[in-house]
Amino acid sequence: MTATVLVFVLAVFVLAGFAKGVIGLGLPTISMGLLAVVLPPAEAAALLILPSLVTNVWQMMDGPHLRAVLRRLWPLNLGVCVGTWGGAAFLSGLGGPYGALALGVALMAYAVSGLAALKLTVPRRAEPWLGPLTGAVTGAITAATGVFVIPAVPYMQAIGLQKDALVQALGLSFTVSTLALAVTLAGERAFTWELAWPSLVAVVIALLGMRLGQAVRARLSPQTFRLCFFAGLLALGAYLAARGLT
Repeated sequence: MTATVLVFVLAVFVLAGFAKGVIGLGLPTISMGLLAVVLPPAEAAALLILPSLVTNVWQMMDGPHLRAVLRRLWPLNLGVCVGTWGGAAFLSGLGGPYGALALGVALMAYAVSGLAALKLTVPRRAEPWLGPLTGAVTGAITAATGVFVIPAVPYMQAIGLQKDALVQALGLSFTVSTLALAVTLAGERAFTWELAWPSLVAVVIALLGMRLGQAVRARLSPQTFRLCFFAGLLALGAYLAARGLT
């Protein structure tokens, strides 16, 4: 990895870490999109694994809601693993134009519905069967695109998770998804020793960006956080769709 590429990679992780600190997501989406400019998609996904895992674990542990979300979301996360491994056949589509375009459009549609205050609601009695189904679909999309968002994030909001509990739940599910994707990438032999030290440096940079973003989030009211959350999703979706079109 040349010095120019390394500087670009580190700048990407600062930006992605900051976005993750503010709204609880965005690190894989931003990183995959920008890293694919200078790296092959499977290599970009492999480089992303360690920073994603460390930042996700930090996000998962940062708050008092972990036990509650573990109890409530284990069916979703089990489905994520099954879907990711089942979708491993689509790994060659990582960063592919059609996957990015479809995911971008879905993100924008969900963000617009959120900004328009259209509220999705999942009754508690539906969670035992809808959670695993949502997780399996999300896992398959993760295997195909390297991005964990749809439909798990709308599901978490639809069951009533708010601000800090939502962010912590996202950290939990992102951790599970990252580990499942790592198993898939290991099977594809995408990991190389050449990626080891850039990954370690990226962890530090991403954590610094994330810490700055968390400081910003702590100052946000629930209403402002909601606006930032959906605006961030809209921007991520527009970026993915534009990348798919070009």
